[in-house]
Amino acid sequence: MPTIPQHIAIVMDGNGRWAKQRFLPRVAGHKQGVDALRRCANACQARGVRVLTVFAFSSENWNRPSEEVSGLMELFVSALLREAPSLLAQGVRLCVVGDRAGLSPKVLAALVNAEALTAHNTSLVFNVCFNYGGRWDIAQAAARLAARGEPITELALDRALSLAHVPDPDLLIRTGGEMRISNFLLWQAAYAELYFSSKLWPDFDEAELDAAIADYSQRERRFGKTTEQLRMLPTGT
Repeated sequence: MPTIPQHIAIVMDGNGRWAKQRFLPRVAGHKQGVDALRRCANACQARGVRVLTVFAFSSENWNRPSEEVSGLMELFVSALLREAPSLLAQGVRLCVVGDRAGLSPKVLAALVNAEALTAHNTSLVFNVCFNYGGRWDIAQAAARLAARGEPITELALDRALSLAHVPDPDLLIRTGGEMRISNFLLWQAAYAELYFSSKLWPDFDEAELDAAIADYSQRERRFGKTTEQLRMLPTGT
């Protein structure tokens, strides 16, 4: 049996290229990406994953063409309205993580309502990083501590980050063939196992998720210890 990571994080890359290959507008790729995300969330829940965190819109994505940004905002709102009742029924808790200062009232209302609707669910925590950047996350945590006059320590920073409500990711997947994490979970991914898939995100399916989990199962996670030290630990530690 494979070892199931409790927290999977995903950089969902390749929507635009998927659309371009089919001579479609980029927003068509993003729409297919929403379908792929629904499949992935269902598959994670079925396999016993406790937390799924995805990079939906980075703080750098504002630099994309205005029509693509507008399309992404509309798609985000429509996806929240459409998917929230299903998430509620499936026991999934939705958390939207990121800087909300630059979001429109329409986007803010949709995400706040979806979060409130699913707030008491416990089957899967589904974090959607939207208008998020890892450097922003660390900076806002440090600023929050400074404003309270608290010492800025590793533990204090960890508790002030935007994903303090979940454990750090065990497995970080990036699709689309690129081999970088692009300002995603810079602090939280310090000990995550990395898996890079050549699949464009709309084509990411259960088989590719299982391949990532199987690869993860073969990794030895030492967290600074030696292999010999790990072998001396009691089973289940």
